[in-house]
Amino acid sequence: MDALTLLRQGPVVPVIIVNDAAIAVELAQALVSGGVRVLEVTLRTKAALAAIRRIRDEVPQAIVGAGTLRTRAQMEAAIDAGAQFGVSPGCTPELAAAARHSQLTFLPGVATVSEAMRAYDEGFAIQKLFPAEAIGGIALLKSLASPLADLRFCPTGGIDLQKAPHYLALPNVLAVGGSWLTPEQAIIERDWARISALAQAASQLAV
Repeated sequence: MDALTLLRQGPVVPVIIVNDAAIAVELAQALVSGGVRVLEVTLRTKAALAAIRRIRDEVPQAIVGAGTLRTRAQMEAAIDAGAQFGVSPGCTPELAAAARHSQLTFLPGVATVSEAMRAYDEGFAIQKLFPAEAIGGIALLKSLASPLADLRFCPTGGIDLQKAPHYLALPNVLAVGGSWLTPEQAIIERDWARISALAQAASQLAV
């Protein structure tokens, strides 16, 4: 699945931090039941790779990927765990080369015009804008639309349910990333109904 097809699966990609792989399947099922299929599990915890494997094996309706990829070794580990796509906060030449070599669907992170141009030169026309709100958000994306007309973005960072529709209304935005779908307290309490409700609200946002 290429990046365009991936991001057309729904308007929001949840950015998920999993501290306990044992709850990964129930968490993924809650999101999928709310209409959100593309799930980004960030490699910020020791449980992340095991969580990706469990979701891949036990929740076939989900499309699970690895976020916060920073090195070739992390990308290889994510692929071994069953990740179907990868997302990075930035884009180094090594990481770009690893993505091309592995043929993993990859969203490189960019924060400036020069970074976006370099990622495009590396072969990635669809990029993650990060951290979106901190670097200019909607105003920045509007400014990029004309000089970088052939690029599309998945802005992530500081976006919530109220801000998301304004991003999704932009022609160069395919989807947004956000952590609001999986609140830490809801995960701790295993409040899957709340997470399903948040996913449902997100899945109904117009692109």
